[in-house]
Amino acid sequence: PIGAVGLLAEALQAASNEPEQVRRFAKRLTKESERLARITQEIIELSRLQAADALTKPEFQKIYWFGGHQESDWKKGSSWKMFMPQHGLTDSGEILESDPPNRVVIKWRNEFRPSLKEEGYSRCVMELVQEAELTKLTITHTIEKENAQFIQAVSGGWPRILSSLQSYLETGRAHGDTRSAPEQAHNG
Repeated sequence: PIGAVGLLAEALQAASNEPEQVRRFAKRLTKESERLARITQEIIELSRLQAADALTKPEFQKIYWFGGHQESDWKKGSSWKMFMPQHGLTDSGEILESDPPNRVVIKWRNEFRPSLKEEGYSRCVMELVQEAELTKLTITHTIEKENAQFIQAVSGGWPRILSSLQSYLETGRAHGDTRSAPEQAHNG
């Protein structure tokens, strides 16, 4: 479509002294621009769905999430579990809200470290919002306990995970080998 728009623009310039030709090319130019707009919207929607797949499908998660993955059917009331290759089950919980591909809310508790497990369940909200041609991912991870060690632990992991996810979505490759840092993320 972009090439067609360029050719039609050139034809318009060449036919500037012929009003009927200008109208004909302008009509075709309008059709091509509408087609380009539809294709662009489809690409945006595809990008949003790719981001949603990357957040919910284990085969994608393993690429950018320290080699770990999550298991759930991502429906409200369903169980949710995170597994790391070195430790097995590390976190568990429940899907509290689900509006694919826009939003998921997870009731999340660490199962790996006793001191973090004692702090109870946290709440993790993941939201995908379309802003023009960009897909914005917002993650809010909270817990009721003040100065929780769990929030400090996940605060160290989220920036690396999200940076790696962004790189993966943009280039098809995660940042470095994030799997080399799982101990830091869980033992922080």
